[in-house]
Amino acid sequence: MTTVVDSTVNPLAGYEDEERGLEPAGRGNGKRPRGGQRFSRQLLWFALPALVFYVFVVVVPTLRGGLLAFTNWDGLSQAYEFIGIDNFVRVFTEPAALQALGTTLIIAAAITVFQNLIGLLLALGVNSRIKSRNVLRVVFFAPVVITPVVVAYLWKFMLTPEGAVNSALGGLGLGSLQQDWLGNPTLALVSVIFVAVWQNAGFSMVIFLAGLQSIPQELMEAAEVDGAGAWRRFRSVVWPLLAPATTINLMLTVIAGLKMFSEVFVLTGGGPGTATQTLSTLIYKSAFQFNEFAYSIALALVLAVIVAVISGAQYRLANRKDQF
Repeated sequence: MTTVVDSTVNPLAGYEDEERGLEPAGRGNGKRPRGGQRFSRQLLWFALPALVFYVFVVVVPTLRGGLLAFTNWDGLSQAYEFIGIDNFVRVFTEPAALQALGTTLIIAAAITVFQNLIGLLLALGVNSRIKSRNVLRVVFFAPVVITPVVVAYLWKFMLTPEGAVNSALGGLGLGSLQQDWLGNPTLALVSVIFVAVWQNAGFSMVIFLAGLQSIPQELMEAAEVDGAGAWRRFRSVVWPLLAPATTINLMLTVIAGLKMFSEVFVLTGGGPGTATQTLSTLIYKSAFQFNEFAYSIALALVLAVIVAVISGAQYRLANRKDQF
């Protein structure tokens, strides 16, 4: 007697599906989680220790600091009083804070313009067919990997009245150009901006260079065949295709300029007087020199809001341009 087996029925199908984390056929009642949900929960358990650490180290101190900005805490005593928004009113009414805010915006704007302009020129140069382009890339990018504090101390020694810069000017017969670069209020601000641009222009160069190398050569060759000169090719082909790299560079330089601390603190300490005082240096001095921790926290919150607003506006403007 012959037994006929239906080949369309697999008695192990349900168990195979269950081993793969799928809902077995015929068993689902709509209440059991699917395989993807179960896998997500397993990943959540692996991420839980990192999330707890992040909340403990970042979220809790941030919230606690935000609450202390509305008090008169001196950073040492356990007792403090709630004073409302007095610290924030002081930020926008005190001349020193307003001057520091203006200096911060000037530094950020200057660094954004000059660093990206020089970075773009360097990228165009090392993207050419010159034989030394690989060596030049390394040379131009080398200052980026040096700690900002080290760079600031090196330039501080070179910019002193007896430093290398004035000595070089004297040796070239340009003694009339010798200056007290860090003692003059105007030149001190220019020197701080120069040092920051000198160190980080190579960083912008690398981002622009990546954008240049992603441009199809067929477009450049087609524009050249049509008779477009170098400037026409750059304006009509290269520059529009560099929009993503430009957006990234602008956002990074603006944020770095607003938060810059090491260069200012080492080179001038905010001086002479308050000529180069920024919000970052004022935060440091208010907290660790004058024990006004609550006021320094208010300054830090204002700086964080400024960075967030400018970065968000810049990002939305870049997206709007991409849509058009």
